[in-house]
Amino acid sequence: MENRSYSEAIQGRYTSQLARQYGTATNYRGVSHPSLPNYLAMTSGSTWGITDDGYHPLPAGGLGAQLTGAGISWRAYMQGMTGACTSNTYPYAVKHNPFAYYGGRCPSNVVPFTQFSRDIAGTVPRFVWITPDMCNDGHDCSTSVADAWLAKTVPVILATNAWKQGGVLFLTWDEGEDSANSVLTIVIHPRPRIHSSRVAYNHYNLLATIEDIFHVRRLGAAARAAPMSDLMAVS
Repeated sequence: MENRSYSEAIQGRYTSQLARQYGTATNYRGVSHPSLPNYLAMTSGSTWGITDDGYHPLPAGGLGAQLTGAGISWRAYMQGMTGACTSNTYPYAVKHNPFAYYGGRCPSNVVPFTQFSRDIAGTVPRFVWITPDMCNDGHDCSTSVADAWLAKTVPVILATNAWKQGGVLFLTWDEGEDSANSVLTIVIHPRPRIHSSRVAYNHYNLLATIEDIFHVRRLGAAARAAPMSDLMAVS
């Protein structure tokens, strides 16, 4: 999700319901501005020194390549993408698709969000990434519009056996609009033990958590980041 400080994102009716019911990181920060460096941090452990939202082909690698190398199935769903993943076709924005940067191209694992409902009804990949379009992520539209999209999409995920049988859904925003760069991050799994954590986390902690789940090497700054273990504890 996009461009909301914690205090703004939590105002969504459905979002606040998720925060009450599942694990919430209340002291979570973005690592940079604008959007793109945060997406790269979440998927490679580095911002690569990038301070804008332009297209910068990077060396091959990142989380997707890690998973592929480890034989772990994954797919990234991009809402609004209708053509090449490296071209902006509004409401799809390349800057919200980190997988388009590594190696200067998208792997075949990156597909339009229109394929999501078909895939989720069958064999769900072990790792799934979802980027809403520029309206539904809250970038160009209101918090209530973004909240309504979550209210439609998240229950579909929570109805799958993939989630019910040991799955976890991470819901996060890329960057906040306050001086602290605070963002809301919710850890959604079936039996949360801790519903709120004040531990200082950021996108590197999230990447470390994901990489630990799949037993792959931590990349970049994630190697020095603590996993979000308290919010992963189950009752």
